[in-house]
Amino acid sequence: MTEKKRVLVVDDEPDMTLVIKKRLEKEGFLTEVAYNGSEAIAKVEANPPDAIVLDVMMPEMDGYAVCDQLKNSEKYEGIPILMLTAVADHVGSTRYSHYDGRSMEADDYIPKGPDSTEEIVAGVKRLLL
Repeated sequence: MTEKKRVLVVDDEPDMTLVIKKRLEKEGFLTEVAYNGSEAIAKVEANPPDAIVLDVMMPEMDGYAVCDQLKNSEKYEGIPILMLTAVADHVGSTRYSHYDGRSMEADDYIPKGPDSTEEIVAGVKRLLL
């Protein structure tokens, strides 16, 4: 039997985090959660996951900063990161614009929304299986 893959879900919205966590666990993944970027970095350093589902807009340290820090670390650069982007494509003037995200080294991008859970699970499977 193969070992279960571990996924770190990072989002400052507890309800969204819980929905994603439960859905990934239903698919057989082990999950851990972090509610901000600083907590995510600490959890990655303590026990690196097999993949990260990372929200963009968070207090303290946003998803872009977390992604940048991890992808520029030889120790963690190989961890696949799936970015959740709640910013609409037509909004290009915020600091969370899609252009910034696409210029990062995340491995996949999924629009975040109330119905995006299945797409998130499919994205994690693409990255890990």
